[in-house]
Amino acid sequence: MDTTTLAAFLAVDLLLVFTPGADWAYAISAGLRDRSVVPAVAGLVAGYAGYTLLAVAGLVVIVASSPTVLTALTVAGAGYLVWLGWGVLRGPAVLAASDEAMGSSRAQVMLKGVGISGLNPKALLLYFSLFPQFIDTADGWPVAAQTGLLGTLHMTACALVYLAVGVLARTVLKTRPSAARAVTRASGAMMIVIGGFLLVERLAV
Repeated sequence: MDTTTLAAFLAVDLLLVFTPGADWAYAISAGLRDRSVVPAVAGLVAGYAGYTLLAVAGLVVIVASSPTVLTALTVAGAGYLVWLGWGVLRGPAVLAASDEAMGSSRAQVMLKGVGISGLNPKALLLYFSLFPQFIDTADGWPVAAQTGLLGTLHMTACALVYLAVGVLARTVLKTRPSAARAVTRASGAMMIVIGGFLLVERLAV
């Protein structure tokens, strides 16, 4: 895959990862309650590893069997970005740590993280609607290899961002809640712009 495609994917992917959601809430809760946020983040990333394996298998079949399905998924992914961005703008999340007690062991904390990311419907749409936009069937790389690389980049981005969120949770939440809200609104606006651009570009082909 060429560096331009990877850079474009990372730009969109990081925008999604930086948008507060269930993963953020869990990382924040771990940062406020546990000595280490690593088990919680490891669990979240493990959940996405499962989705990566599904995408590697599923996208190969989709691309090989029907270019029309691939186009439909691409349009759905662009539309999803616009919809998610609009939702963020209408109701920017107010981040707060959960009052629910964390698991007493590292294993319990990690397993809960797997459940949170693995059962997140947004992850399914991300992998099967967004990824196809960056898969090039004419590329020398097999589709499975391209999908695996995109999945690895996403998991790496999640790990880095969620670790930072957990470590900085106390300072950000208790001293700058308004700044967190402003970042959320900016992310929503950018998602609408990017999603609209991708949608227009795909429909114009």
